[in-house]
Amino acid sequence: MTETPATTPAAAPVFPAGRYGRRREQRRRRPWLIAAALAVVLLGGLMVAYVEWRKYGDPAYDAQVISYTDITDTGIVVHFRVNVPADGTAACTVRARNRAGTTVGSEEVRVTGTPGGEPVTVDHRLATTERAFIGEVLRCRAHS
Repeated sequence: MTETPATTPAAAPVFPAGRYGRRREQRRRRPWLIAAALAVVLLGGLMVAYVEWRKYGDPAYDAQVISYTDITDTGIVVHFRVNVPADGTAACTVRARNRAGTTVGSEEVRVTGTPGGEPVTVDHRLATTERAFIGEVLRCRAHS
């Protein structure tokens, strides 16, 4: 049986000496460089996660909209409940939007906690630039 190119192993090409310059040696991998880059990316991700958690995810200042009433062309009353740690103060961002979803009023409301740490119910009148369709609490955070 004769050998065909499909059955013979491919050999590395042989070049005439000195004709094409010097062949480079295969580069060594640097595992420490890959590990350092991975550590930097991981640390950056953890920092972003921590900042976002501090901004939006603190369960000690959880707010729930109960209802919104008294909707007029110039305002809306938003009724909401917020958990505030005992004797703490929260800053809650209250917003009103029209039917198209455009913000027509926004305000930051300070809520003072009770000595027992029970949830605080707030009724806040929010001024709007046009008739609101919905009132909502975007977030509550610790007020300093």
